[in-house]
Amino acid sequence: MTAFLRLEEPDRPAPPRGFALWRLGFRPFYLLASVFAALSIVLWSLQFTGRLPASYLPAPVWHAHEMLFGFTLAVVVGFLFTAGRNWTGLPTPTGWPLAALAALWVAGRVLVLTPWAWTSAIANAAFPVASAIALAIPFARAKNRRNYFFPALLLLLGAASFAVHLHQLGTIAVPAWAGIQPALDVVLFILCVMGGRVIPMFTSNAIPWADAKRHPVVEKLALGSVLVLPAADLLQLPWLVAAVAAVAAAAHLARWLLWQPWTTLRTPLVWVLHLAYAWIPVHLALRALAAIGWLPSSAATHALTVGAIGGLVIGMMTRTARGHTARPLRADRWDVACYGLVALAALVRVLVPLLWPAGMLEAVLVSGVLWSAGFGLYAVRYWNVLTRPRLDGKAG
Repeated sequence: MTAFLRLEEPDRPAPPRGFALWRLGFRPFYLLASVFAALSIVLWSLQFTGRLPASYLPAPVWHAHEMLFGFTLAVVVGFLFTAGRNWTGLPTPTGWPLAALAALWVAGRVLVLTPWAWTSAIANAAFPVASAIALAIPFARAKNRRNYFFPALLLLLGAASFAVHLHQLGTIAVPAWAGIQPALDVVLFILCVMGGRVIPMFTSNAIPWADAKRHPVVEKLALGSVLVLPAADLLQLPWLVAAVAAVAAAAHLARWLLWQPWTTLRTPLVWVLHLAYAWIPVHLALRALAAIGWLPSSAATHALTVGAIGGLVIGMMTRTARGHTARPLRADRWDVACYGLVALAALVRVLVPLLWPAGMLEAVLVSGVLWSAGFGLYAVRYWNVLTRPRLDGKAG
């Protein structure tokens, strides 16, 4: 642990003047997502454990909906708008178009809490669809075929969100989880693709003696098995789901080990990504065991959502915010505190109910407080970073 804490304070230049929230996609969506993550989870945890007199969300399905189509989708869109500009050399939404998309996202969060069910359904489906169109335009103009699938995945997320709303409205007879699980699988695939692109690169760039590798067979098996998993779920064959998930877990464990995570222990900005990615093979292994009835499915779900999504999001939000505002790519003690809080939230939420089922309510509450503290600290710490211009005066 001492290696994690041997950190230096970042350079502290004079704060730049001006308001820059709408200059690039990561700025509003990282800020909104972190504030929402801090507030939403602590409220849900208090409600779930009976400590909140009023109801925040009417059912667990809405907790899943808000974490997927609220928090996670905001970060994905912010990241893709920022990376998309680099991939294509063309602008992605800024200024009033970006503000309008952020307002649409906020409207979705508010409308879920109101009786206006159809308006909520339309707003929540419209946000990923509008974001997909905004992303597809520069991709098409630049003929960036390698990344065409990202707008398609955003459209799938829009369809999944709409399916959840239609179920709640009584319009379709499929269970609400039929919209949640495909969305989880889409997000899992996005994490696997982007993790495979950036984690070994960041490892090799930050640590000269590291030799992070990609093996073609392992890469194909890791991504291919994750693509097959939703089809196995759709067939409702537990043994097939278990077999595919087990193969995927082994492939992603091998992939992670090839990236040499042990070399990153003195570099928090990188080890946080390795630690978070390790939750993906854990999620897949737990999912295999849940498919054959050996464990509750909640453990697998929260290994993905709190462990992998939460960890990769907090790691990438700090790195992206620093890199795209011309700050040093070096985690300070506050960043490490954010990483530690979110990592502890995952451990508590996944492991405590497995080892001590009677402690479920306590685990939910403690995990929720840790998660909210981690993302709340990020929101406070990075408020000025995300709302002020770059230190070098460049656009973005």
